Amino acid sequence: MLGIPVRYLLKHPVHGLIDIASDPVQVLMTMQDYYLERRERSRPRCQYQSDENWERHLHESLSLAWPCESRAEFWDLWPVVMKQLAQNGIDAGPETFKWWNDGDAGLVRAIWCLIRHLKPRRIVETGVAHGVSSRFILEALKANGNGHLWSIDLPPLERTLHQEIGVAVGKDHTDRWTFIRGSSRRRLPKLLSDIGQIDLFIHDSLHSEHNVRFELDCVARCLAPNGVIVVDDIDANGGFQSFIEEFSVDQAIIGDAEPLRPDMRRPNNKGQFGIILDAPVNCRRAGGEPQALD
Repeated sequence: MLGIPVRYLLKHPVHGLIDIASDPVQVLMTMQDYYLERRERSRPRCQYQSDENWERHLHESLSLAWPCESRAEFWDLWPVVMKQLAQNGIDAGPETFKWWNDGDAGLVRAIWCLIRHLKPRRIVETGVAHGVSSRFILEALKANGNGHLWSIDLPPLERTLHQEIGVAVGKDHTDRWTFIRGSSRRRLPKLLSDIGQIDLFIHDSLHSEHNVRFELDCVARCLAPNGVIVVDDIDANGGFQSFIEEFSVDQAIIGDAEPLRPDMRRPNNKGQFGIILDAPVNCRRAGGEPQALD
């Protein structure tokens, strides 16, 4: 399980020893996650055909009017958030939080519309980084006048990045936001057990098939009727594809993520996200309570 975590520990022995002493279980789990993610890189990438009209089809699937009035709300807020990030010295977009992206416009717009229309009360997301997606979720909940967001995020080993986590959120949403530090494999099962049913889940953490399937399998058991799952970077691994095939999902919408500038790591230079509408009943009922991995 050698790799990035071990190299970091060798380069920063003091910080590494502090991390190990404070939370040895998380350090070991992080090493395992990196190992599994690197092993998956040799597999062929999943290829999807993006729906050029995904916004219209999403609204039609939910029996909502199109064109969408909430879309204009998103575009009013988007430049405001981008400007605030720039004022904090952050050049938003691909690979601006180490090698991770900020929430791209297409992905975040889909999340915005889902929240404004469906008015979910319990939302869980994995992955925060600068907090662009988190900010838009919280702003949409504020506009709805109801709802709460739980965000799970494992800060990167590089401590210089810790002060940037959630910077886009600001300080105006503490009443609607709970930030949970740690990996989803460690924190998600207990959170779901504590909350019960959730209405919307957003995956944007470690993009390995192993991690995506763990999260989706956990969440699908706890998803409320008519609940929705959103998965970012589906073209980076086979997790989304294997999930929809195993449970015969027939309401999956795929769109381009729309980064601020081309993401050359992606086959289409844009990245892709997927939306699962009303996760299968047989999946929600399978397996009982999700189990923590401590």
